[in-house]
Amino acid sequence: MSDKGEAVVSSRKRKQPPNSSNFSHGPPNAKRARLNRMKDARTILTQASDKALNQNGELDVAAFVKAREFEIKAMEASMGESKNALSSRAFQQVPNDMRRRTASHNVKKVPKRLRSRAAKEMKEDNTPTGKLRRRKPTPQMRLRLETARKLHKLHARQNKRRARAKGKSLDGQNDPEKESVPVPSIRRSKKNTLSKPEQPPAKFRKRQKYKCWLPTHKYHAKRAHMTEPKHPLWRFAIAITPTEKTYRKTHRASSLRGCVAWDISYMSTIQLEGVEASLLGLLRGIGVEEVALSGKRMAKWRRGTRSWQGWVRERDGRQKWIASIVVIWCIQEREGEKDSAATEDPVQTKKPRRRCFLRVHPSAFLQLWTELLKVAKIQRPPVMIEDMRFEIGSIEVTGPGSTEALVAALQPFVNCGGHSIKDKCPEVWSSLGSISNPSCLPANAVLAFDISDPRLRYPPRKIQQATLESENNELLQTLAAWPPDTSEVPPLIFDRTARHATSRSLPSQKAINRRKGDAMPGEFPSLAPTDPRIPILLMASCSATAGAQGSWTLLLPWKCVMPVWYYLMHYPLSTGGNPRFGGLEDLRQIAFEQGAPWFPGDFPGTQAGWEWETAERAKRKADWEKRPKGKRVAWQSLELGTGRKGEVGVGWACDWEYLFNPGTVAETTNTSQATTTDSTTKNDASRPAEAARVTNDASLTLPPPFHHLPLPQSSTILADPALLPQQSQALTTVHITFLSRGNPTTCARIYRLPTHSPQLRAQWLALASSILHPAKKIQRRPNLNPDRKKILASLPRNESHPLRTQQTASSLVQPLSGTVVAAEAGEILQPGQPRYPCVPHQQDLIGYVTTGNFNLGQGKASAIGCVAVAKVVGRDHSPRGPSAGGPPENVSAGDEEMEKSIRKKIEEMERKLGKKLVGRLCIVRDAGQSVGRLARWELV
Repeated sequence: MSDKGEAVVSSRKRKQPPNSSNFSHGPPNAKRARLNRMKDARTILTQASDKALNQNGELDVAAFVKAREFEIKAMEASMGESKNALSSRAFQQVPNDMRRRTASHNVKKVPKRLRSRAAKEMKEDNTPTGKLRRRKPTPQMRLRLETARKLHKLHARQNKRRARAKGKSLDGQNDPEKESVPVPSIRRSKKNTLSKPEQPPAKFRKRQKYKCWLPTHKYHAKRAHMTEPKHPLWRFAIAITPTEKTYRKTHRASSLRGCVAWDISYMSTIQLEGVEASLLGLLRGIGVEEVALSGKRMAKWRRGTRSWQGWVRERDGRQKWIASIVVIWCIQEREGEKDSAATEDPVQTKKPRRRCFLRVHPSAFLQLWTELLKVAKIQRPPVMIEDMRFEIGSIEVTGPGSTEALVAALQPFVNCGGHSIKDKCPEVWSSLGSISNPSCLPANAVLAFDISDPRLRYPPRKIQQATLESENNELLQTLAAWPPDTSEVPPLIFDRTARHATSRSLPSQKAINRRKGDAMPGEFPSLAPTDPRIPILLMASCSATAGAQGSWTLLLPWKCVMPVWYYLMHYPLSTGGNPRFGGLEDLRQIAFEQGAPWFPGDFPGTQAGWEWETAERAKRKADWEKRPKGKRVAWQSLELGTGRKGEVGVGWACDWEYLFNPGTVAETTNTSQATTTDSTTKNDASRPAEAARVTNDASLTLPPPFHHLPLPQSSTILADPALLPQQSQALTTVHITFLSRGNPTTCARIYRLPTHSPQLRAQWLALASSILHPAKKIQRRPNLNPDRKKILASLPRNESHPLRTQQTASSLVQPLSGTVVAAEAGEILQPGQPRYPCVPHQQDLIGYVTTGNFNLGQGKASAIGCVAVAKVVGRDHSPRGPSAGGPPENVSAGDEEMEKSIRKKIEEMERKLGKKLVGRLCIVRDAGQSVGRLARWELV
């Protein structure tokens, strides 16, 4: 039976491949065929040495040399065959970022150096390479071609009629009597009114029905993941992240070698125009510091040679902070021109009007716009506000090669008196190509001048770098003196007429190619007086982190962004490669690596940050609900130690409502998490409070119940907690650095040191002391064992050396009685060990992590989060310190001696660590986990 059973089983098994080396009878196997091809290629033909000997057995030199010649040729042929035996096809030799899906079917899709090889491979493999021109047109295609011919003829007739009407003869020559100078039509500006984007071409009109494309949308749409068509971000189609893996590449390009560029034309620009006193009053009304509005410290900013960045707030009500903005003033006209104008018109006594730009994030634009309209109307004389969101585009570049790439792309327009003698910006800009970090420039420096069309100088060429010591010394002197501070020429980018004239006079790519074809080989076409002068404005910003890379922000007309962007992306850097482009996630990544918060994601206390958090909260909830019940986190069964069970607040959210009102929200949260089911409808019906708080779309329009506190105000309150009002619900942003291991994620909980349990506080302080002040293990050299001395002394002197060596070795393996190993106290506990302290109670929850990950810039994990200022400074009406109300846990109420010893131990450890450091220590716990890790927070 067993034999039959084995026979039946073997008959059902899959057929085994043939044992012979001939695979033609079995199924085709590409791997074996490839191995055989490699084996044949590596086989070198040789010739027997017998042929080199004559009949007498003597060496025949001529025959020997001929045999070796045959072997050398065979070896060379084998080397060539083995090199190409396993080589991939031509289109596979192209880097990943240059590959296209049609590369294997079209020779022209691969670089020129590989086209001949690709054509040969396609011919050998009989790959179909049919071209569209050679195909026989279908009936539908024939109808389209006929319609295109008719439209072409009709267009030619219309051009002839227009040429006759303008005075242009049929032979192409102008009639001087009828010749007229075309004046570009400029759309009238609408003050105090929201602007609308220009109507897109009919081909792309339906795609931009509910959103607007950036100037570089077509470039990014082919190379990056964009926002969903029906769900744009801030009413723009924005690139989220490149299609290829770029996390490490972005880090290297932004800090080590290369540069990264972003099209940030979605940033909103507002122009203010009016008398200087009215403009200062408007800025004062929205919360700009008085130090910046008056005094010598910010005189350069008010003059127009520097930029200012700071927070603005609402004028009425609770005066909540809105967002961080950038303000750039237009340089005022020279005094000589004012005096001459006043002499010509003595009756005119009007005060000079000035202009300034306000740059704000699009998520906070409408809120800021509303406040500006309120404050502008009460100014005397009133201030005119203009929305310039779709007139001015912007590009941001960061990295060691950012200055080099921008200097090559932005060549000043120097032909035909393009710049004034008193304008030092073009000359200074051309000498900055060797700078590797924009942070070395003067703080918030501004450069404004006109450039030529970069398309006239395409393809890009490397600029000359400063290599001599004298050139570097001149560059240092320029940075120290900074001549642009004395510039007296107002930038043309503030002039609406100049911006529209530039946009209208941009030549087509066809005209550019014609001029480049007429130029001499190897030379670019020379500039003409009719070429457009593109007005730009450059702002250099430095990072808050010492030694980090700064960035350049380029402002220019909306339609001029694409020519500059295309040149910038193809510039060959001196360090190798080209500049990289980034998306929204890459911009947030670099801000995180530099320890800076990203707006609006890291500012939930603002209206824009609250809307962002609500949207992200809904996404995380949807991701959690779509998982099977057995594969998603069970929030209600989480063990937090000391009998506590269940997540604190909503697990998938930064539950700021629970942070400030734990009593009212905790019941709803615990009930909803305990009654979690597979049915979403049933789940939402059983927890109406949470559904209204988490998933209601109407909450997007509601203001947050708390407010944000910027860095200067929060620093002042930390120095003097009495300045904080009672029952304050203020949030401030912090940067968290871990003292040991740990990789935080979004929604992680931030606790302060325990205040309701002296024993638990002592455990965390002991762990902090062991990490910050590790004990040095001292191992004393052991004394010689007296037993070993006796053994060695008992050996006779005349004994043989091997026997004495053997007895000496046996005495060494005996245990030592005099070994002393001393180590100081201070063992570093690791999570999972029995004595590792548990997380504090929910009363010690002070905030949440908004961004957390492994920081490539620091080489360890870090996080950006928000904390409640009242809980940090101890004004949250809860007892603090070791003498908290109620008996401490695990300590008997009557055991006063033990409690006193714990208090004394806590005081000693706090004195050793320092009061300031103890106040900055926190405990971070990921959502859904029970392990807390020590960290330190700093205001940012």
